Amino acid sequence: MVELIAIFGGSFTLALSGALMPGPLLTVTVVESTRRGFRAGPLLITGHALLELLLVVAVIQGLGPFLKSPRVMGVIALFGGAMLVWLGVDMVRTSSSLSLNGQSAGDPSKRTPHPLLMGLLASLSNPYWTLWWATIGLGYLVAAMKFGLVGASAFFLGHIGADYAWYSLVSFGVSRGKTLLSDKSYQIIIRICGLFLLGFGGWFLLSAKEYLSRGIF
Repeated sequence: MVELIAIFGGSFTLALSGALMPGPLLTVTVVESTRRGFRAGPLLITGHALLELLLVVAVIQGLGPFLKSPRVMGVIALFGGAMLVWLGVDMVRTSSSLSLNGQSAGDPSKRTPHPLLMGLLASLSNPYWTLWWATIGLGYLVAAMKFGLVGASAFFLGHIGADYAWYSLVSFGVSRGKTLLSDKSYQIIIRICGLFLLGFGGWFLLSAKEYLSRGIF
């Protein structure tokens, strides 16, 4: 049980670190919240979640045995750890220049696709999303799969829980016409998450070193 709680908490933290960074999905959330109200955020993330669920299921069903091999785990841990360290440093370094108020609200009367579809498309259009899943997300999922389906479920619930929490907060703030977080608070959160990423990156790199020291390659 403790291990599953740790998987959930770690997944939540990693996902929150990614969700906090400005990107297509954040922009769409702000725009659609001005048009549709609070429900835009949860609907957009549901589309995002469906895409990620398909990805997780595909990994478990088709790529699970391959990903569990020590050699593959070593490679994933190495690249995932390096990516985490790079992202963590970048988040801490650039945090002071980030702002939640730089997003465009758009035209409320303009017709747009359903938020579910927009959430899915906004995720696919973000290179960071693909890069995250190819390195960091995949590495954490492989580690969670040591505990079977329940471990993978804890990973997914923690991951998507962070997305729902953050984007629902943003949607609520925009729909109410208020800023729930100041730029200063936002920047502090970014720095803290950057430090978390550095910690996780170090853990991944240590895991990679362990695999490599066994002479797997």
